[in-house]
Amino acid sequence: MESFSLILAIVVVTALAFDFTNGFHDTANAMATTISTGAMKPKLAVAMSAALNLVGAFLSVEVANTISKGLVDESGIRPEVIFAALVGAILWNLLTWLVGLPSSSSHALMGGLIGAAVASAGFGAVHGGVLVTKVLLPAVAAPVVAGVAALVATRLSYGAGTKTEGEATRKGFRAGQVASAALVSLAHGTNDAQKTMGVITLALIAGGAIAPGSNPPTWVILSAGLAIALGTYIGGWRIIRTMGTGLTDLEPRQGFAAQTSAATAILASSHLGFSLSTTHVVSGAVMGSGLGRKGGVVRWSTATRMTVAWVLTLPAAALVGAGAEAVTELGDWGTAAVAVFLVAASGWIYRLSRREVIDHTNVVAEPAAEPSGVVTTAIAAVSPPPAGAITEDLTATIPAPAPASAAEATAPAASTAPPAATV
Repeated sequence: MESFSLILAIVVVTALAFDFTNGFHDTANAMATTISTGAMKPKLAVAMSAALNLVGAFLSVEVANTISKGLVDESGIRPEVIFAALVGAILWNLLTWLVGLPSSSSHALMGGLIGAAVASAGFGAVHGGVLVTKVLLPAVAAPVVAGVAALVATRLSYGAGTKTEGEATRKGFRAGQVASAALVSLAHGTNDAQKTMGVITLALIAGGAIAPGSNPPTWVILSAGLAIALGTYIGGWRIIRTMGTGLTDLEPRQGFAAQTSAATAILASSHLGFSLSTTHVVSGAVMGSGLGRKGGVVRWSTATRMTVAWVLTLPAAALVGAGAEAVTELGDWGTAAVAVFLVAASGWIYRLSRREVIDHTNVVAEPAAEPSGVVTTAIAAVSPPPAGAITEDLTATIPAPAPASAAEATAPAASTAPPAATV
Protein backbone atom coordinates (compact mmCIF):
# COMPACT_ATOMS: atom_id res chain seq x y z
CA MET A 1 0.00 0.00 0.00
CA GLU A 2 1.33 3.41 -1.00
CA SER A 3 1.03 6.52 1.12
CA PHE A 4 -1.57 9.18 0.47
CA SER A 5 -0.73 11.76 -2.17
CA LEU A 6 -1.99 15.34 -1.96
CA ILE A 7 -4.50 14.85 -4.76
CA LEU A 8 -5.81 11.70 -3.10
CA ALA A 9 -6.33 13.56 0.17
CA ILE A 10 -8.15 16.33 -1.75
CA VAL A 11 -10.42 13.75 -3.39
CA VAL A 12 -11.29 12.14 -0.06
CA VAL A 13 -12.11 15.51 1.54
CA THR A 14 -14.20 16.53 -1.51
CA ALA A 15 -16.04 13.20 -1.42
CA LEU A 16 -16.93 13.75 2.22
CA ALA A 17 -18.10 17.27 1.35
CA PHE A 18 -20.39 15.73 -1.27
CA ASP A 19 -21.63 13.27 1.35
CA PHE A 20 -22.44 16.19 3.62
CA THR A 21 -24.47 17.91 0.88
CA ASN A 22 -26.17 14.58 0.19
CA GLY A 23 -27.23 14.46 3.83
CA PHE A 24 -28.88 17.88 4.03
CA HIS A 25 -30.19 17.59 0.46
CA ASP A 26 -31.97 14.31 1.19
CA THR A 27 -33.18 14.86 4.76
CA ALA A 28 -36.57 15.62 3.24
CA ASN A 29 -36.80 12.07 1.95
CA ALA A 30 -37.15 10.66 5.43
CA MET A 31 -38.63 13.47 7.47
CA ALA A 32 -40.69 15.84 5.30
CA THR A 33 -44.00 14.02 5.73
CA THR A 34 -43.39 13.39 9.44
CA ILE A 35 -42.73 17.09 10.02
CA SER A 36 -45.58 18.35 7.82
CA THR A 37 -48.21 16.20 9.59
CA GLY A 38 -46.95 17.18 13.04
CA ALA A 39 -45.89 13.66 14.01
CA MET A 40 -42.48 14.97 15.15
CA LYS A 41 -40.92 18.33 15.88
CA PRO A 42 -38.50 19.44 13.12
CA LYS A 43 -35.28 19.41 15.17
CA LEU A 44 -36.04 16.08 16.81
CA ALA A 45 -36.93 14.58 13.43
CA VAL A 46 -33.64 15.51 11.77
CA ALA A 47 -31.64 14.37 14.82
CA MET A 48 -33.26 10.93 14.68
CA SER A 49 -32.71 10.75 10.93
CA ALA A 50 -29.03 11.64 11.33
CA ALA A 51 -28.43 8.90 13.89
CA LEU A 52 -30.13 6.25 11.74
CA ASN A 53 -28.26 7.37 8.63
CA LEU A 54 -25.04 6.61 10.49
CA VAL A 55 -26.29 3.18 11.56
CA GLY A 56 -27.49 2.39 8.04
CA ALA A 57 -24.05 3.07 6.59
CA PHE A 58 -22.75 -0.08 8.28
CA LEU A 59 -25.47 -2.47 7.08
CA SER A 60 -24.22 -3.25 3.56
CA VAL A 61 -21.56 -2.47 0.94
CA GLU A 62 -23.37 -3.74 -2.16
CA VAL A 63 -24.14 -0.27 -3.55
CA ALA A 64 -20.59 0.88 -2.77
CA ASN A 65 -19.28 -2.04 -4.81
CA THR A 66 -21.56 -1.06 -7.72
CA ILE A 67 -19.86 2.35 -7.77
CA SER A 68 -16.28 1.25 -7.16
CA LYS A 69 -16.24 -1.95 -9.22
CA GLY A 70 -19.03 -1.81 -11.77
CA LEU A 71 -19.94 1.60 -13.23
CA VAL A 72 -16.58 2.68 -14.68
CA ASP A 73 -13.34 0.95 -15.57
CA GLU A 74 -11.29 1.42 -12.41
CA SER A 75 -8.01 0.60 -14.19
CA GLY A 76 -8.16 3.75 -16.31
CA ILE A 77 -9.31 6.21 -13.68
CA ARG A 78 -7.01 8.80 -12.09
CA PRO A 79 -7.81 10.53 -8.76
CA GLU A 80 -8.23 13.80 -10.69
CA VAL A 81 -11.11 12.22 -12.61
CA ILE A 82 -12.96 11.42 -9.41
CA PHE A 83 -12.30 14.93 -8.09
CA ALA A 84 -13.83 16.41 -11.26
CA ALA A 85 -16.85 14.10 -10.90
CA LEU A 86 -17.42 15.28 -7.34
CA VAL A 87 -17.30 18.92 -8.43
CA GLY A 88 -20.17 18.32 -10.84
CA ALA A 89 -22.20 16.45 -8.22
CA ILE A 90 -21.70 19.02 -5.44
CA LEU A 91 -22.62 22.01 -7.60
CA TRP A 92 -25.79 20.33 -8.87
CA ASN A 93 -26.78 19.43 -5.30
CA LEU A 94 -26.31 22.99 -4.14
CA LEU A 95 -28.19 24.54 -7.07
CA THR A 96 -31.22 22.29 -6.64
CA TRP A 97 -31.14 22.84 -2.88
CA LEU A 98 -31.16 26.60 -3.45
CA VAL A 99 -34.42 26.42 -5.41
CA GLY A 100 -35.90 23.75 -3.13
CA LEU A 101 -36.06 20.95 -5.70
CA PRO A 102 -35.58 17.39 -4.42
CA SER A 103 -33.34 16.11 -7.22
CA SER A 104 -31.23 12.97 -6.96
CA SER A 105 -27.84 13.28 -5.26
CA SER A 106 -27.16 9.74 -6.44
CA HIS A 107 -27.67 10.60 -10.08
CA ALA A 108 -25.66 13.79 -9.68
CA LEU A 109 -22.75 11.66 -8.50
CA MET A 110 -23.26 9.12 -11.29
CA GLY A 111 -23.49 11.87 -13.89
CA GLY A 112 -20.35 13.60 -12.67
CA LEU A 113 -18.45 10.31 -12.65
CA ILE A 114 -19.63 9.35 -16.13
CA GLY A 115 -18.82 12.76 -17.60
CA ALA A 116 -15.35 12.92 -16.05
CA ALA A 117 -14.54 9.31 -17.04
CA VAL A 118 -15.60 9.89 -20.65
CA ALA A 119 -13.60 13.13 -20.84
CA SER A 120 -10.54 11.31 -19.49
CA ALA A 121 -10.62 7.89 -21.19
CA GLY A 122 -13.47 7.91 -23.70
CA PHE A 123 -16.85 6.17 -23.71
CA GLY A 124 -15.20 2.79 -23.25
CA ALA A 125 -14.43 3.72 -19.63
CA VAL A 126 -18.15 3.48 -18.75
CA HIS A 127 -19.79 0.07 -18.41
CA GLY A 128 -23.05 0.63 -20.28
CA GLY A 129 -24.73 -2.55 -19.06
CA VAL A 130 -24.29 -1.60 -15.42
CA LEU A 131 -25.46 1.94 -16.13
CA VAL A 132 -28.68 0.72 -17.72
CA THR A 133 -29.57 -2.17 -15.40
CA LYS A 134 -28.49 -0.75 -12.03
CA VAL A 135 -28.96 3.01 -12.53
CA LEU A 136 -31.33 4.02 -15.35
CA LEU A 137 -33.96 1.29 -15.13
CA PRO A 138 -34.33 1.60 -11.33
CA ALA A 139 -34.60 5.39 -11.77
CA VAL A 140 -37.69 4.91 -13.93
CA ALA A 141 -39.24 1.93 -12.19
CA ALA A 142 -38.69 2.78 -8.52
CA PRO A 143 -40.87 5.92 -8.21
CA VAL A 144 -43.67 4.23 -10.15
CA VAL A 145 -43.58 1.11 -7.98
CA ALA A 146 -43.38 3.15 -4.76
CA GLY A 147 -46.17 5.48 -5.96
CA VAL A 148 -48.56 2.65 -6.80
CA ALA A 149 -47.77 0.91 -3.50
CA ALA A 150 -48.41 4.12 -1.54
CA LEU A 151 -51.66 4.78 -3.42
CA VAL A 152 -52.98 1.27 -2.65
CA ALA A 153 -51.80 1.44 0.97
CA THR A 154 -53.46 4.84 1.46
CA ARG A 155 -56.78 3.66 0.07
CA LEU A 156 -56.67 0.53 2.19
CA SER A 157 -55.91 2.54 5.32
CA TYR A 158 -58.83 4.89 4.71
CA GLY A 159 -61.15 2.03 3.74
CA ALA A 160 -60.30 0.01 6.82
CA GLY A 161 -60.46 2.98 9.16
CA THR A 162 -63.74 4.62 8.20
CA LYS A 163 -65.34 3.53 11.48
CA THR A 164 -62.37 4.33 13.66
CA GLU A 165 -61.81 8.00 12.89
CA GLY A 166 -60.82 10.05 15.89
CA GLU A 167 -57.90 11.47 17.85
CA ALA A 168 -56.78 8.03 19.00
CA THR A 169 -56.57 6.83 15.39
CA ARG A 170 -54.60 9.91 14.33
CA LYS A 171 -52.17 9.37 17.20
CA GLY A 172 -51.72 5.77 16.14
CA PHE A 173 -50.85 6.77 12.59
CA ARG A 174 -48.48 9.46 13.86
CA ALA A 175 -46.65 6.80 15.86
CA GLY A 176 -46.57 4.64 12.75
CA GLN A 177 -45.14 7.59 10.84
CA VAL A 178 -42.29 7.91 13.31
CA ALA A 179 -41.47 4.23 12.92
CA SER A 180 -41.68 4.36 9.11
CA ALA A 181 -39.59 7.55 9.00
CA ALA A 182 -36.94 5.77 11.06
CA LEU A 183 -36.99 2.95 8.52
CA VAL A 184 -36.56 5.40 5.63
CA SER A 185 -33.61 7.03 7.42
CA LEU A 186 -32.01 3.65 7.98
CA ALA A 187 -32.56 2.77 4.32
CA HIS A 188 -31.14 6.12 3.22
CA GLY A 189 -27.94 5.50 5.14
CA THR A 190 -27.73 2.01 3.70
CA ASN A 191 -28.12 3.24 0.12
CA ASP A 192 -26.83 6.81 -0.15
CA ALA A 193 -23.89 6.75 2.27
CA GLN A 194 -22.53 3.81 0.31
CA LYS A 195 -22.21 5.91 -2.84
CA THR A 196 -19.61 8.08 -1.17
CA MET A 197 -17.91 4.96 0.17
CA GLY A 198 -17.75 3.64 -3.36
CA VAL A 199 -16.27 6.86 -4.72
CA ILE A 200 -13.61 7.05 -2.00
CA THR A 201 -12.77 3.37 -2.53
CA LEU A 202 -12.47 3.99 -6.27
CA ALA A 203 -10.13 6.93 -5.57
CA LEU A 204 -8.01 4.80 -3.24
CA ILE A 205 -7.71 2.12 -5.92
CA ALA A 206 -6.87 4.72 -8.58
CA GLY A 207 -4.24 6.26 -6.32
CA GLY A 208 -2.68 2.89 -5.46
CA ALA A 209 -3.58 3.11 -1.77
CA ILE A 210 -5.53 -0.19 -1.82
CA ALA A 211 -5.63 -3.16 -4.16
CA PRO A 212 -8.13 -3.31 -7.06
CA GLY A 213 -11.35 -5.09 -6.15
CA SER A 214 -11.14 -4.22 -2.46
CA ASN A 215 -14.19 -3.53 -0.33
CA PRO A 216 -14.42 -0.13 1.42
CA PRO A 217 -12.07 0.04 4.44
CA THR A 218 -13.67 0.52 7.85
CA TRP A 219 -12.44 4.12 8.17
CA VAL A 220 -14.14 4.93 4.85
CA ILE A 221 -17.46 3.47 6.05
CA LEU A 222 -17.24 5.39 9.33
CA SER A 223 -16.26 8.74 7.78
CA ALA A 224 -18.96 8.50 5.09
CA GLY A 225 -21.57 7.63 7.71
CA LEU A 226 -20.56 10.56 9.91
CA ALA A 227 -20.54 13.03 7.00
CA ILE A 228 -24.02 12.13 5.79
CA ALA A 229 -25.32 12.09 9.37
CA LEU A 230 -23.96 15.61 10.01
CA GLY A 231 -25.48 16.89 6.79
CA THR A 232 -28.80 15.32 7.73
CA TYR A 233 -28.75 16.99 11.14
CA ILE A 234 -28.13 20.40 9.57
CA GLY A 235 -31.42 19.84 7.74
CA GLY A 236 -32.27 20.71 4.14
CA TRP A 237 -35.23 22.83 5.18
CA ARG A 238 -35.91 24.18 1.70
CA ILE A 239 -36.46 20.74 0.25
CA ILE A 240 -38.34 19.57 3.35
CA ARG A 241 -40.86 22.36 2.68
CA THR A 242 -41.28 21.27 -0.95
CA MET A 243 -41.71 17.60 -0.09
CA GLY A 244 -43.87 18.18 2.97
CA THR A 245 -46.32 20.85 1.80
CA GLY A 246 -45.42 21.88 -1.75
CA LEU A 247 -46.22 18.59 -3.47
CA THR A 248 -49.45 17.54 -1.76
CA ASP A 249 -51.34 17.90 1.54
CA LEU A 250 -50.79 14.89 3.76
CA GLU A 251 -52.61 13.44 6.73
CA PRO A 252 -50.84 11.08 9.18
CA ARG A 253 -52.13 7.88 7.58
CA GLN A 254 -50.99 9.11 4.15
CA GLY A 255 -47.54 9.89 5.51
CA PHE A 256 -47.35 6.45 7.08
CA ALA A 257 -48.32 4.76 3.80
CA ALA A 258 -45.84 6.83 1.77
CA GLN A 259 -42.88 6.26 4.06
CA THR A 260 -43.49 2.54 4.50
CA SER A 261 -43.76 2.02 0.74
CA ALA A 262 -40.60 4.04 0.11
CA ALA A 263 -38.55 2.29 2.79
CA THR A 264 -39.50 -1.14 1.45
CA ALA A 265 -38.43 -0.21 -2.08
CA ILE A 266 -35.12 1.33 -0.93
CA LEU A 267 -34.11 -1.57 1.31
CA ALA A 268 -34.92 -4.11 -1.40
CA SER A 269 -32.86 -2.21 -3.98
CA SER A 270 -29.92 -1.85 -1.58
CA HIS A 271 -29.88 -5.61 -1.05
CA LEU A 272 -29.74 -6.09 -4.84
CA GLY A 273 -26.99 -3.50 -5.30
CA PHE A 274 -29.15 -1.06 -7.28
CA SER A 275 -27.92 2.52 -6.97
CA LEU A 276 -31.40 3.82 -6.34
CA SER A 277 -32.37 7.45 -5.91
CA THR A 278 -34.01 7.86 -2.52
CA THR A 279 -35.42 11.16 -3.76
CA HIS A 280 -37.20 9.52 -6.69
CA VAL A 281 -38.68 6.77 -4.52
CA VAL A 282 -39.96 9.04 -1.75
CA SER A 283 -41.34 11.61 -4.20
CA GLY A 284 -43.23 8.90 -6.05
CA ALA A 285 -44.59 7.54 -2.78
CA VAL A 286 -45.73 11.01 -1.63
CA MET A 287 -47.57 11.61 -4.91
CA GLY A 288 -49.16 8.17 -4.71
CA SER A 289 -50.39 8.81 -1.18
CA GLY A 290 -51.76 12.19 -2.28
CA LEU A 291 -53.80 10.53 -5.01
CA GLY A 292 -54.87 7.70 -2.70
CA ARG A 293 -56.97 9.89 -0.41
CA LYS A 294 -60.44 10.83 -1.63
CA GLY A 295 -60.32 14.52 -2.40
CA GLY A 296 -56.51 14.55 -2.22
CA VAL A 297 -54.57 16.57 -4.75
CA VAL A 298 -51.10 16.60 -6.22
CA ARG A 299 -49.64 19.97 -7.18
CA TRP A 300 -48.60 19.03 -10.68
CA SER A 301 -46.69 22.26 -11.27
CA THR A 302 -44.30 21.28 -8.47
CA ALA A 303 -44.21 17.67 -9.69
CA THR A 304 -43.36 18.88 -13.20
CA ARG A 305 -40.47 21.01 -11.95
CA MET A 306 -39.17 18.04 -9.99
CA THR A 307 -39.38 15.79 -13.06
CA VAL A 308 -37.45 18.29 -15.15
CA ALA A 309 -34.75 18.39 -12.48
CA TRP A 310 -34.62 14.59 -12.44
CA VAL A 311 -34.17 14.43 -16.21
CA LEU A 312 -31.46 17.12 -16.20
CA THR A 313 -29.47 15.74 -13.26
CA LEU A 314 -27.37 13.12 -15.04
CA PRO A 315 -26.47 15.18 -18.13
CA ALA A 316 -25.94 18.44 -16.22
CA ALA A 317 -23.60 16.88 -13.65
CA ALA A 318 -21.86 14.98 -16.47
CA LEU A 319 -21.18 18.20 -18.38
CA VAL A 320 -19.74 19.94 -15.32
CA GLY A 321 -17.69 16.85 -14.47
CA ALA A 322 -16.34 16.65 -18.02
CA GLY A 323 -15.45 20.34 -18.02
CA ALA A 324 -13.72 20.07 -14.65
CA GLU A 325 -11.76 17.04 -15.87
CA ALA A 326 -10.60 18.95 -18.97
CA VAL A 327 -9.20 21.67 -16.71
CA THR A 328 -7.50 19.25 -14.29
CA GLU A 329 -5.65 17.65 -17.21
CA LEU A 330 -3.70 20.92 -17.58
CA GLY A 331 -1.70 20.02 -14.47
CA ASP A 332 -1.60 20.89 -10.79
CA TRP A 333 -2.58 24.49 -11.42
CA GLY A 334 -5.63 23.26 -13.32
CA THR A 335 -6.70 21.12 -10.35
CA ALA A 336 -6.15 24.10 -8.05
CA ALA A 337 -8.27 26.29 -10.34
CA VAL A 338 -11.13 23.79 -10.24
CA ALA A 339 -10.89 23.64 -6.43
CA VAL A 340 -11.03 27.44 -6.17
CA PHE A 341 -14.00 27.52 -8.55
CA LEU A 342 -15.84 24.94 -6.44
CA VAL A 343 -15.30 26.88 -3.23
CA ALA A 344 -16.26 30.22 -4.82
CA ALA A 345 -19.39 28.84 -6.48
CA SER A 346 -20.48 27.13 -3.26
CA GLY A 347 -19.99 30.36 -1.31
CA TRP A 348 -22.00 32.32 -3.88
CA ILE A 349 -24.90 29.85 -3.71
CA TYR A 350 -24.87 30.03 0.08
CA ARG A 351 -25.04 33.83 -0.01
CA LEU A 352 -28.02 33.67 -2.35
CA SER A 353 -29.76 31.31 0.06
CA ARG A 354 -29.48 33.89 2.86
CA ARG A 355 -31.88 36.21 1.02
CA GLU A 356 -34.77 33.99 2.09
CA VAL A 357 -33.92 31.96 5.16
CA ILE A 358 -35.89 28.74 5.66
CA ASP A 359 -35.24 26.80 8.84
CA HIS A 360 -37.06 24.70 11.44
CA THR A 361 -39.13 27.72 12.53
CA ASN A 362 -40.88 28.27 9.20
CA VAL A 363 -40.44 24.99 7.32
CA VAL A 364 -44.14 24.08 7.66
CA ALA A 365 -45.83 26.80 5.65
CA GLU A 366 -49.04 27.12 3.74
CA PRO A 367 -48.32 26.08 0.14
CA ALA A 368 -48.84 28.54 -2.64
CA ALA A 369 -51.98 28.20 -4.74
CA GLU A 370 -51.63 26.04 -7.80
CA PRO A 371 -51.02 28.36 -10.78
CA SER A 372 -53.17 28.17 -13.89
CA GLY A 373 -52.01 25.65 -16.44
CA VAL A 374 -50.83 26.55 -19.94
CA VAL A 375 -54.10 25.52 -21.57
CA THR A 376 -56.23 27.51 -19.11
CA THR A 377 -54.09 30.61 -19.58
CA ALA A 378 -54.23 30.33 -23.37
CA ILE A 379 -58.02 29.96 -23.41
CA ALA A 380 -58.44 32.99 -21.14
CA ALA A 381 -56.22 35.06 -23.44
CA VAL A 382 -58.19 34.41 -26.64
CA SER A 383 -61.75 34.20 -25.26
CA PRO A 384 -64.01 37.21 -26.13
CA PRO A 385 -65.47 39.20 -23.23
CA PRO A 386 -68.94 38.14 -22.10
CA ALA A 387 -71.89 39.70 -23.93
CA GLY A 388 -73.14 42.90 -22.45
CA ALA A 389 -70.04 43.49 -20.38
CA ILE A 390 -70.04 46.78 -18.56
CA THR A 391 -66.85 48.73 -18.02
CA GLU A 392 -65.97 50.40 -14.76
CA ASP A 393 -66.64 54.01 -15.82
CA LEU A 394 -69.76 53.39 -17.95
CA THR A 395 -73.25 53.84 -16.49
CA ALA A 396 -76.46 52.82 -18.18
CA THR A 397 -79.91 54.26 -17.51
CA ILE A 398 -82.80 51.83 -17.57
CA PRO A 399 -86.03 53.69 -18.41
CA ALA A 400 -89.17 53.26 -16.36
CA PRO A 401 -91.82 51.00 -17.87
CA ALA A 402 -94.29 52.67 -20.27
CA PRO A 403 -97.67 53.65 -18.74
CA ALA A 404 -100.48 51.19 -19.31
CA SER A 405 -103.19 53.83 -19.83
CA ALA A 406 -103.75 57.50 -20.59
CA ALA A 407 -104.74 58.09 -17.00
CA GLU A 408 -101.43 56.82 -15.78
CA ALA A 409 -99.69 58.98 -18.36
CA THR A 410 -101.25 62.14 -16.88
CA ALA A 411 -100.72 61.05 -13.25
CA PRO A 412 -98.56 63.29 -11.03
CA ALA A 413 -94.91 62.54 -10.44
CA ALA A 414 -95.69 60.93 -7.10
CA SER A 415 -97.45 58.05 -8.83
CA THR A 416 -96.66 54.43 -8.10
CA ALA A 417 -94.55 53.99 -11.23
CA PRO A 418 -90.96 53.07 -10.24
CA PRO A 419 -88.24 55.62 -10.96
CA ALA A 420 -85.55 55.03 -13.49
CA ALA A 421 -82.67 52.90 -12.21
CA THR A 422 -79.06 53.80 -12.76
CA VAL A 423 -76.35 51.15 -12.68
